[in-house]
Amino acid sequence: MLAILASRFTLFDQHNPIRNAVGIFLLTSFFYFIGAELRLIEALSLFWPLNGVMAGVFARYVFLNRPHYYAISYVAMLLYDAMTTNWGISSLVINLSNMAFIVTLALLVIRDKRLHKGTPDPVNALRLFGYCIVAAGLCALVGAVGAVGVTSLAFWPSLADWFSEQFSTGVLIVPCLLTIRWPDLARRIRLEHLTPVAALIVSVLASVAIGGAGSLAFPLPALIWCAVRYSLPATCLLTFVTGAVEITLVANSIIDIAVGTPFTTPMMFSARLGIATMAICPIMVSVSMAAINSLVHQVSLRADYDFLTRVYSRSGLYEALKQEETHRHPRFLTVMLLDIDYFKSINDNYGHECGDKVLTEFAQQVQAAVGEEGLVARMGGEEFAVVINTGDARQGYALAERIRTTVEQHPFIWRGQTLFLTVSIGLGCGKSEAWQLTEVFNRLLTEADDYLYRSKKGGRNRTSGLVRERDATAEKPAPSEQL
Repeated sequence: MLAILASRFTLFDQHNPIRNAVGIFLLTSFFYFIGAELRLIEALSLFWPLNGVMAGVFARYVFLNRPHYYAISYVAMLLYDAMTTNWGISSLVINLSNMAFIVTLALLVIRDKRLHKGTPDPVNALRLFGYCIVAAGLCALVGAVGAVGVTSLAFWPSLADWFSEQFSTGVLIVPCLLTIRWPDLARRIRLEHLTPVAALIVSVLASVAIGGAGSLAFPLPALIWCAVRYSLPATCLLTFVTGAVEITLVANSIIDIAVGTPFTTPMMFSARLGIATMAICPIMVSVSMAAINSLVHQVSLRADYDFLTRVYSRSGLYEALKQEETHRHPRFLTVMLLDIDYFKSINDNYGHECGDKVLTEFAQQVQAAVGEEGLVARMGGEEFAVVINTGDARQGYALAERIRTTVEQHPFIWRGQTLFLTVSIGLGCGKSEAWQLTEVFNRLLTEADDYLYRSKKGGRNRTSGLVRERDATAEKPAPSEQL
């Protein structure tokens, strides 16, 4: 229930502009506060999450891309500076640099999603990397101009520091904002699922213990392991947290990359760029895994389902039965083989296009009669199979007769002409333990095939099975009664 309520909640609503305005103002103020509290190097922030967060929000919610919403974010920045700093006119330019990053990156991402339909692939991840460079460069240029006189840094060091901070936070935060979703709380988490996260924590601790410039790359193998094992949103979140932690540890000399040399701003520039460059690797791996999994799923669907009728293929039916074998309870299995009577004459008289339409509607009729509990598969040509759990053989026979009469009474319309079909059915019934489901199915399929032959030989449009023969034998009078 909690997961359902969470999935329904959203901070922004396309049809509620007041709610959107308040949300943008509050988000801007909150993350501005966080960045302001992290001003540890000169007067600039060690880690400035505001621009990455707001760029991700505007890119994710396309309907927010309106001048007045951008203006609300800008006003929130100015108000915060007016209450907490004495920057005066410089605040207009400094916060304009923030807006340059937000607007540029948001518009580039939206354009990319529109042109490439948001398909996750490694090229998209690389484009996002480039978009962060462009947005960070523009932001740094405007910000360095506005910061002259506010910070003790000269123009070029300020430009480098500004660019590295904006670029690193953009690469770390924006992918996270674009992919994040509410977690599935109903899904159980096993201890072995947390192994990559444990490896990630150990690698960060190793960076602290060993130090040196190379220590920044220690978490990379663990992050790639996370990318292989976890979803894209989870990988982006772990990458963001790891990058933010590393930047904070480097800035406080807890991870000592200087090795005895006093920490300087150029080293922070290098550290930020290194961490940002490292961050793109697990994201690309995760995106590649998502693309591969999507392709495998599509190939699996094509193999498991008949393209024309949208029911299982023969191979798909066996895969479904293997999944059913994981259930522990025994069942009484009914297997039916159905063959459309005189189907060849439909193709000959009305064409294969009509034949394809008949097969599609026939499969839909059978699936509707069987319901969600039964498996329907096209075995080839006009022959279909049904596998379903029934209480006994008589229930299976009753279902087969219901299918037969439904098909017989259903009119198939083709170019103004009404066609009526009949179907011959053979039945196989028997008990099965869960672990031997496939084996029992093969035996019952052979039995159903034998009875299908009897239905055809007996005049078609009928159902044949062992239960029917038993009933017919029981209905015959005893020899004494025949005299």
